Amino acid sequence: MKVLVTGAAGFIGAALSHRLLDRGDEVLGYDDLNPYYDVRLKQARLERLQARAGYQHRTAKLEDEGALREAFGSFRPQRVVNLAAQAGVRYSLENPRAYIDANIVGFINVLEACRHLGCEHLVYASSSSVYGANVKLPFSVRDSVDHPVSLYAATKKANELMAHTYSHLYALPTTGLRFFTVYGPWGRPDMALFLFTKRILAGETIDVFNHGHHTRDFTYIDDIVEGVIRTLDRVPGPDPCFDPAAPTPASSRAPYRVYNIGSHRPIQLSRYIEVLEQCMGRSAQRNLLPLQPGDVPDTYADVEELVRDTGYAPATPVEVGVARFVEWYRGFYGT
Repeated sequence: MKVLVTGAAGFIGAALSHRLLDRGDEVLGYDDLNPYYDVRLKQARLERLQARAGYQHRTAKLEDEGALREAFGSFRPQRVVNLAAQAGVRYSLENPRAYIDANIVGFINVLEACRHLGCEHLVYASSSSVYGANVKLPFSVRDSVDHPVSLYAATKKANELMAHTYSHLYALPTTGLRFFTVYGPWGRPDMALFLFTKRILAGETIDVFNHGHHTRDFTYIDDIVEGVIRTLDRVPGPDPCFDPAAPTPASSRAPYRVYNIGSHRPIQLSRYIEVLEQCMGRSAQRNLLPLQPGDVPDTYADVEELVRDTGYAPATPVEVGVARFVEWYRGFYGT
């Protein structure tokens, strides 16, 4: 199968591309290598992919409609996974226009390319951030998500609405995946595990927001990739059980689905730090701070629909996942 993966030099995109190549798919990666975080890490991920048979790459922005159309037209993907986006909740407070460019303009370009060039299935990254001000746990795809607390979250909710529109108007099968705090080897330097590891090794204090009391549904990268592939292989059709008199945001009369993809095992941040300390054999010096603007106190994924429809079964405990990350970090950075 021919699969186009946007954001292929990113954390999830690179891991997914390797798994697709492992099973014999052809992959076209599309990534602009933007400097939101250390480009050298993105280049290192990309070099590993480019060394493999079956991988091609285009370096361009999603906002570049011409470049994206050329990539689609020359490769003719059967399926598309859109993971390219401007990420980060806190950064959206500082640079909001970057989120409109990449996450809104870029996504409409992906939808248009899929529509006009005959894509069988578009899988795209949404986010647990869409749950915003919701407090009912666990978060369910059947719940309303109309109260975002960051622009990043608002753009991801907009992606779901845009995808549904194209599924309805043009019968384009789309599936949105609301990712819950992904971690593991080759991860993002702006995420807590990466930041904490770097600072602890340097003997520096770590900033712990909400005094470490908030919880996250930390999900290991291998479990995430398995879920993405299972979703990619299951092309949605109209939901025969959809009731327009009592609609759910998770499905439709159109070929459209939205799923949570998480571990279904929330961990308090303070416990996450304890596990990291045990794996590193060092204690962290904590700077306890209040909850940051745009953050939510807790996330917890109800993955019932994804398990039912795809057999998704996240299996990596945080103790194993953090240990694998620390081993990778020490090897990659020589610490």
